[in-house]
Amino acid sequence: MKILTSKRASAATAAAVLLGGLATAATSTLPAAASATAACTMTVGSITSGGDIANTDITATAPITAKRTAGPHLFTPGVAKFSATWTTRLDPPSGKFTSGQLVLNSALYSAWYGTKADGTPENGISNGSKGWQGYHVVQTSVYSVAGAPYWRATYGLRNDGVMYRWSGQYGDLARYTGFASVKTMTLISQTKTYDTFLANTRGGALYTIRIARDPKVLPVVKKVRTSTWQTFESLVAQKCGTQSTLLTAIDKETGSAYLYAVGHANGASTVIKGLGKVPGTFTDPVDHLRTDETIPPLFGE
Repeated sequence: MKILTSKRASAATAAAVLLGGLATAATSTLPAAASATAACTMTVGSITSGGDIANTDITATAPITAKRTAGPHLFTPGVAKFSATWTTRLDPPSGKFTSGQLVLNSALYSAWYGTKADGTPENGISNGSKGWQGYHVVQTSVYSVAGAPYWRATYGLRNDGVMYRWSGQYGDLARYTGFASVKTMTLISQTKTYDTFLANTRGGALYTIRIARDPKVLPVVKKVRTSTWQTFESLVAQKCGTQSTLLTAIDKETGSAYLYAVGHANGASTVIKGLGKVPGTFTDPVDHLRTDETIPPLFGE
């Protein structure tokens, strides 16, 4: 992975940032986190080749259990390219909706589905934001304090390795370069001051990428593993315990998914426990995390 640069970062800031460093401190929180994985569940959402919504609930039991459910038909077959997290929210008095951002053809849309208070099903798609034909990853982060959104951001990773962040809080665009080797990435941490992604490269390495809220600060990149992760086209992460992550890694060529318990990220010292192969076949073109608004913010790094 190349050196990263921020359009707004000063030379002094750049000199102070650790890029690609390998942490050596021990991960003290993992033993408890690893033992807690038996109670952890995550939902891998997907969009099928026919444009339908599907969700697979994966539980870190021994053996791993997985239950796939079919959702509504939302999209023209083949137009969905990649997706950010979808979140389920209650719509009082008794309605419930699930919504997320995704790229359809070459535009970014918001879409939703659910039921009204009277039980009537409803779904829709917003107007699109064009210009996404050169991207292959979109991620969103919403961090709340006392139930109110504190931070909203959309990240887009372009094919040439440039990452953009659109943030309502700062009202401007942050731009970072040097991510051309990244194959895909998933959000694992959200705090008041930064977001962190777990990313695999085409060469097989696994990294964490911390993006500060302040657009003048460069990303902090740490290598977690050096090889074997190149086979996965999708990474989907959910909180497990207070400081750890349950990770589903999907190899679309074989239709296989594997579950991992990842300790609180700390560079090369991060403990990753392979839990085994997930039952089922995972060949849908688009995968994403399907979560619930009641789940606390991610804190995997």
